Amino acid sequence: MDPRHKKILQRNRTNLVKDLDPSDVYDGLLTRGVFTQDMLDEIKSSGTRRDQARQLLRDLETRGSRAFPSFLECLREGGFESLAVLLQSGDPAGQPVPNPLNPVIRPLPVCPVDVRKPDKIHSGPPKEVPLYPTEIDTLPSPSPERESPRPRQGRTRRDSIQNYKMDSSPCGICLIINNVEFEQHSELKNRNGSDVDSDRLERRFKSLNFDVVVKRNLKYKQIRQELAALSKKDHSIYDCCVVIMLSHGTEATHSRFPGAVYGVDGTSVPVQIITNYLNGQHCPSLQGKPKLFFLQACGGGEKDTGFEVSPDEAQPSMGGSDDQMDAIPVSSSSDSLSMSDEPDARATLPTPSDILVSYSTFPGYVSWRDTKSGSWYVETLDRVLELNAATDDLVTMLMMVNNEVSQISAKGLYKQMPGSFNFLRKHLHFQAPSHNQFPT
Repeated sequence: MDPRHKKILQRNRTNLVKDLDPSDVYDGLLTRGVFTQDMLDEIKSSGTRRDQARQLLRDLETRGSRAFPSFLECLREGGFESLAVLLQSGDPAGQPVPNPLNPVIRPLPVCPVDVRKPDKIHSGPPKEVPLYPTEIDTLPSPSPERESPRPRQGRTRRDSIQNYKMDSSPCGICLIINNVEFEQHSELKNRNGSDVDSDRLERRFKSLNFDVVVKRNLKYKQIRQELAALSKKDHSIYDCCVVIMLSHGTEATHSRFPGAVYGVDGTSVPVQIITNYLNGQHCPSLQGKPKLFFLQACGGGEKDTGFEVSPDEAQPSMGGSDDQMDAIPVSSSSDSLSMSDEPDARATLPTPSDILVSYSTFPGYVSWRDTKSGSWYVETLDRVLELNAATDDLVTMLMMVNNEVSQISAKGLYKQMPGSFNFLRKHLHFQAPSHNQFPT
């Protein structure tokens, strides 16, 4: 889409979302080839009328140069004349779009015959009479590309990878839960060095234009209360939501996302429940928007000693003598997902879309943390975001994190392999600052 038309849509987004009923324009957009049926079905599944309108406008910006004039036509046909006029008035460089109630279209003859001289046939190719004026009209004869402005049929959204909208200011809320000091009865050691991780990520996500909220030393119920409060917020003005958990962790029964994170009272919250709070069913205002979870916690108690590689694969060890692990044995059945009396804990919910869970370590293994400089995973994640957020998408950067952390050794022996469960549908690019450095 022409950048000028994108700006018009963005400038009038509030009025469009408020007044537009997308169901009245779906058929027109389908017949004009702006969207395929699969694309429209995905938009329809995004939630309420406003949510559908909001998603429609986002996706419309990606549908090529003819999407804007086609959308104006559909607005008029659907009875949204005032919205069409509003958008047209914001495009002074463009020519007026005719009202279908008073069309300026005239039928074409079978061949271009001069009615005054029936025996005289016009030479040269017949000119196409468009449904609405566009830049094509200025050409003496449309090129093959211009004659086929509609998107190729038969291609679904998954074959045309797009970018998530990430230009709101602020971009979204980032909740950091930093559990450092554990109650004595929990038999869990304090996590020295975790404050370094928390401070580092707070600064980083503020630099990426997020509103950052930090909570320290939360018990099991407090963790769930914070997540519930986050899910009840209206995220309509935001494009994304981030949850960062810094704590001890363990394995847990699951059907989608493995692992669990401990409260300072020694009771763990399964990762599956953590993600459920923000899925499309429990947080409608985040439907269709990316929900990102970063977990610095162990996935179990097993230590990875690695395996031998060729000399050119070997990297210097970055681990220190103060490395500790965030590992706890497998959680008990009391921490499983059997709490059927709580809606957010049901294991029967459909697999959520637009969610990415990044783990500091492979499920079942320990995650290493230096008591002075923080965890390997967070330190590496912060550095990769600093150096690459302006150019690379999130999934690419997480692969960089995986590679760098895999080269580190604890006590010259133990290794760590981060990874993620990725249910994102599009590329995600953060809002990188122009000078992506922290003040000294």
